[in-house]
Amino acid sequence: MNNHQYEKLRNMKTLNSNAVVADNLRRARKQHGWSQESCAEKCELHRTYIGAVERGERNITIGTLDKIAVALGTTALELMTPRGKR
Repeated sequence: MNNHQYEKLRNMKTLNSNAVVADNLRRARKQHGWSQESCAEKCELHRTYIGAVERGERNITIGTLDKIAVALGTTALELMTPRGKR
């Protein structure tokens, strides 16, 4: 998410949690150099599920968020924190 996109989200009454998780997941996955498919394998999830999360289309459970965070070497809290607020 670039600064313009973040400012747009920040100006909304409430941040869209799915969009925050989507952006942080995508960023972390790309930092690892992983495709959605390889990320999904490491998370023991289906590749289309990872894609849907990255598009903000899924309301994932805390358990699934933890599973993704562990695979990425981060925490669920980090994946839920809007960039610039850490």
